[in-house]
Amino acid sequence: MARLQTRFDPIAQVNPPVKPLVFEIFVSAGFSAFEISSITQTLNLANEINNQALFAWRYVSDKPGFVTGAGDVIVRAEPAIEDYGFSEVMVVVGGAGVAPEGWLKRARQMQRKGLAVALLSDAATAYIRATHAPSGYVTTHWHDAAILDEAGYYPDLTDRLSEKSDGIITAAGVGATAELVIGLIAPLLDARQVAELGNRLLLPTIRKSDAAQPKEISGNPSLFDDQVARIVSLMEKTVADPLCMPSLTAQVGLSTRHVERLFREVFQESPARFYKQLRTKKAWSMIEETMMPLADIAAATGFKTAGTMAKAVQGTYGETPTKLRSRKNRKLLKFA
Repeated sequence: MARLQTRFDPIAQVNPPVKPLVFEIFVSAGFSAFEISSITQTLNLANEINNQALFAWRYVSDKPGFVTGAGDVIVRAEPAIEDYGFSEVMVVVGGAGVAPEGWLKRARQMQRKGLAVALLSDAATAYIRATHAPSGYVTTHWHDAAILDEAGYYPDLTDRLSEKSDGIITAAGVGATAELVIGLIAPLLDARQVAELGNRLLLPTIRKSDAAQPKEISGNPSLFDDQVARIVSLMEKTVADPLCMPSLTAQVGLSTRHVERLFREVFQESPARFYKQLRTKKAWSMIEETMMPLADIAAATGFKTAGTMAKAVQGTYGETPTKLRSRKNRKLLKFA
């Protein structure tokens, strides 16, 4: 990443580089057309906003020529020649045909040269499996992460949108692809341009790399107990208008005492406290990722007042909502 950081010098904002920063998009048969379009559209819009070609891209593959992806989308890929012709950033897109044999060696070569490598969704999953237990944190799309959790021992697997380990970025991909690309190019843009880019892409917010993937707890396969999953699902659906424990347990057809026992066995805490933590986490996420008024966030997460919400957030995260929003110069990629 060292070379990428060199190009991402603040001076470049005053004197833009003559040559554009080039992304090479590695494709295999069955590639994700959605992820490719997210990458190219984000870079194209960034060029439009800057009124100059700051960024460019090309397609590469271990099987060059016309490569067909999902939905019969076809791209023309250049050959990925061993130890030759590297771009400053390589993004390996996910898809049904992704296999590490085609790109892992090239990724390692770029890694040694200090160039940026990002693996999206299925590619991240293939990398994690191929390296068995990568040093440092890794992530992938939550669906594959759940499967990896069940199939093997990956103690450093997280549910974040992206992670960086040994110079290689693993990422959730899919709908979070554009945000990863924005994070990679943000050092070449000013705050107004980043905001405009998000607006052009119709993103309600640009999430940081350490944001959790938007998967409800009740969808986690580790909750094998159907009763617990139903209770947590109901809690998640009623965050804005919390139910009292008798009403909640009655709706799932269980006694309050039985639910208390289940939660202490599974989560080591009471259902009421668990319920409040769900609401507090939702409030913290909305404070961090939106510009909604605090009073509206409090109402949307079941707190009677903004003050009550602030107390809960500070008790859990150590900072008040006002302080969370007053932070300056926060990086989109926390590992950059």
